[in-house]
Amino acid sequence: MSRTLTFATRLKKFRLGSSLTLLALVILWLIPTVGLFVTAFRNKDDAYSSGWWTAIFSPLTQHWTIDPFTQALNANNLVSSFISTVAVAVPATILPIMFAAFAAYGFTFLSFKGKEVWFAIIIGLMVVPMQAALVPVLQLFVGFDSWIGDLQMNNPALFQWIPFWDPNYPWHITGEYPAGWIVHSAFAMPLAVYILRNYMMTLPHALIEAARVDGASYYQIFWKLVIPMSVPALASFAIFQFLWVWNDYLVAFVFVGNHPVLTYTLLSMLGQYNQGWQIVAAGSFFTLIVPVVVFFGLQRYFVRGLTAGSVK
Repeated sequence: MSRTLTFATRLKKFRLGSSLTLLALVILWLIPTVGLFVTAFRNKDDAYSSGWWTAIFSPLTQHWTIDPFTQALNANNLVSSFISTVAVAVPATILPIMFAAFAAYGFTFLSFKGKEVWFAIIIGLMVVPMQAALVPVLQLFVGFDSWIGDLQMNNPALFQWIPFWDPNYPWHITGEYPAGWIVHSAFAMPLAVYILRNYMMTLPHALIEAARVDGASYYQIFWKLVIPMSVPALASFAIFQFLWVWNDYLVAFVFVGNHPVLTYTLLSMLGQYNQGWQIVAAGSFFTLIVPVVVFFGLQRYFVRGLTAGSVK
């Protein structure tokens, strides 16, 4: 009897229209990935002569191969590009979270003049497209490199404390990892502040006030109370930021040109006459491993962080 009631209850809660809509969205979202996966296993001649969907409906007539995966794995600079991508993505994820957490804490729990105005300005920066600022930012970095190069040549004693310093090699930021960290962090900051501030507003203010009464400093409240309770929001933004930086091509190409990342290496696998796109399809799955691990490792915080502040 209880099993019948349980089944009846589940059937009553089941929404056919919602389930079919979600299923359709999942299928549409997976179509490009399925096509990429099928193409990676197809023979080059078959891939040029017919679409990937024909291989699904007539798999026995196809010449399947794993050569694209082998060629992608043995491609030049794949390992070094993987290291470069990690070197760009990890700091570019940690830095905006760290600074945005401090800013969100201040906008939530501190009182200072013009707080709402400053917060509105930061949120307004979310509408500034990155592409519109690439040239000015690059010119700023080039100008900084020129200034720091002149300072280094005229005052070499100021740079002797830098490890592995070579007085014959001018120090510069353009084309190196710090340039990518700064650009990614700067453009991610408004969204990070917005998400974290909305989440921190849902935290119990009575607990914060009790900590102040007990003599806790703002620093102690931030690290011992606010940060542990804000893990869902931090993790949700970390997923967004890491996936964005990991899959980025434009910023890495413009600002980190001395260290090619995976997206640049995948493009080079295509070849001059676009003859290697099966290798690109196979190599794309090697680049998916780390983002998939990050997403599934932090997914339990994802919805909680995104919905923070929507309902009070």
